[in-house]
Amino acid sequence: MTPRHSADYKSMLWALAMPIVALAQYLRPGLIPVLCPVSCYLALCAGVMAHNHNHCPTFASRRMNGFWGHWLSLFYGYPTFAWIPTHNMNHHKFVNRAGDATITWRHNNNHGFLTAFTYFFVSSYWQSEPIKDFIRKAKTHNRKLYRNILFQYGLWGSAAVATLALGIGLHGFPKGLGVWFAATGGPAIFALWTIMLFNYEQHVHADPWSEHSHSRSWQGWMTNFLLFNNGYHAAHHENPGTHWSKLPQAHAAIVGQIDPRLVENGFAWYFVKCYLLAPIFPRFRTHQVGRAPFETQQGQPIDLTTADVALAQAGETAAMV
Repeated sequence: MTPRHSADYKSMLWALAMPIVALAQYLRPGLIPVLCPVSCYLALCAGVMAHNHNHCPTFASRRMNGFWGHWLSLFYGYPTFAWIPTHNMNHHKFVNRAGDATITWRHNNNHGFLTAFTYFFVSSYWQSEPIKDFIRKAKTHNRKLYRNILFQYGLWGSAAVATLALGIGLHGFPKGLGVWFAATGGPAIFALWTIMLFNYEQHVHADPWSEHSHSRSWQGWMTNFLLFNNGYHAAHHENPGTHWSKLPQAHAAIVGQIDPRLVENGFAWYFVKCYLLAPIFPRFRTHQVGRAPFETQQGQPIDLTTADVALAQAGETAAMV
């Protein structure tokens, strides 16, 4: 049970709080107004921790690492293996250029509330293909991995059904359905939507062709404490195998070379600027830094058909893990 890095005792504490906070709402629905936001935050943390775990395994033991991934899948909105094909093998390879299933500019390069709010639906659709391709390859070439994927799907689905049954069993229908949604279903949806929104904000209007200005970073203390240093995104892309606790040092080493427009403090002020002030005061809008991701080196636009072909072929060139 000992993590490889002492900072992950914090991860373990947060992971222990996930079922406690959820169960309290099933037993005492009156606590939902207070605890539902906490469950949403913890579900988001499950996604962040799954991301960290897939880049840098939490434990030395393979068995414990497998258990950790399964545990996080119970509280995140989707089996955590999906981080491998969509993020580790695809997003980190293309970094918001053609071929990235999570590109922020598929239909336009505008940065506004509507684009940000609907990004989840567009990105989910395009990420489904690398997931399906990963599963097909595992089924053919790595049966152990394939069985692990099926087990994670089964565990995730069974947990959803079991907690729904618990809510209805304790409180009847439809109240039990509402309790389930507040304690389990809603937080999972929130986590999925917010994780994808973070990806959008981390890359919209950044320069994917740049050595250091390819991502937007947040260096506020509170943001990074709450989100396990997920704000140091440029440093993460340049050091993907580095443990999350070491990212402040990695960020400090490159921050002077990042375009200042891509270095923010806290999330709260950033969202206020972009979505409350920018529609009224244009000076608060973000602007494309460097060369736009859909332009070639000669300044010509990229045909997205090229991106689709690259996306389909991405799994062929990536090693199965």
